[in-house]
Amino acid sequence: MDANLIINPIAGKSLSRSIKKILSLLEGKVSLTTFITEKKGDAFVFSGGLSNTDLIIVAGGDGTFNEVVNGVLSSQKPVTEKKNTCLALLPLGTTNVLAKELGIPDDIEKAVHLALTGTAKKISLGRINGRFFTLMAGIGFDGEAVFKVKETIKKISGKGAYILSGINTLTKYNPPLMQVKTPEGTFAGYTAVVGNARCYGGYFQVTPRANLSEPLLDLCLFKGNTRKDLIRFVRGVIGKRHLDFSDVFYGKFFELEIVSRETVHIQIDGDYFGTLPAKLEVIQDAISLIW
Repeated sequence: MDANLIINPIAGKSLSRSIKKILSLLEGKVSLTTFITEKKGDAFVFSGGLSNTDLIIVAGGDGTFNEVVNGVLSSQKPVTEKKNTCLALLPLGTTNVLAKELGIPDDIEKAVHLALTGTAKKISLGRINGRFFTLMAGIGFDGEAVFKVKETIKKISGKGAYILSGINTLTKYNPPLMQVKTPEGTFAGYTAVVGNARCYGGYFQVTPRANLSEPLLDLCLFKGNTRKDLIRFVRGVIGKRHLDFSDVFYGKFFELEIVSRETVHIQIDGDYFGTLPAKLEVIQDAISLIW
């Protein structure tokens, strides 16, 4: 079997030992070509030329996996000329949300074994303004928090950089109103998470009814606009009670559009994306993933 390994050596851990272990575990089991990223965007470029292969193993975090998905699907080759390329994930990132969602083990040896012997399943993807996402799009508070994350701090402290940025964003929380246009009507709120998966930032679930195999996106829209409201919402998510709140709207849609008169930041799969307006849709059975 032909396999390509894309490694992000700065995804979130001290990786020299992990990389050597991955290579030794794959040796002799597949015909392997290895790519090592040096900067953001490399995984997208590498995977863009790999549409005619059996397996792409992604050793990195959620952001690296996002780049690979977009690279594979951006290939200009006709579908009839493509192999049914499967993706597999070795979780080496900061939070590894997708791995938690799918139950992919953190242990490298077990993750490699799963990549080589697991079952490939089709999953749906979200798409926002032309870019695919696997997990979620966060619009509002968490988009702004990711926007303000300092890359230098992230490299040193990992999750700590997000927590610090979140606290700083909370102290200045004064969110603009956004309008969410759906086939069922228009809804107003201040923070939105559009989930393709349940897990968010680890094991927390903002969109607990989402399913990667389902051709629908889950919208969780928070209508509170004060710091006290946001703290209550976060506590509700931690306690799995937020969907019971009267100022939280939850629904499932195959497409939606979000707009605002002011600047509202967006993150997708944990990486900064841009600002509103945004059009979102679900793409059914977009990729094959082994887990």
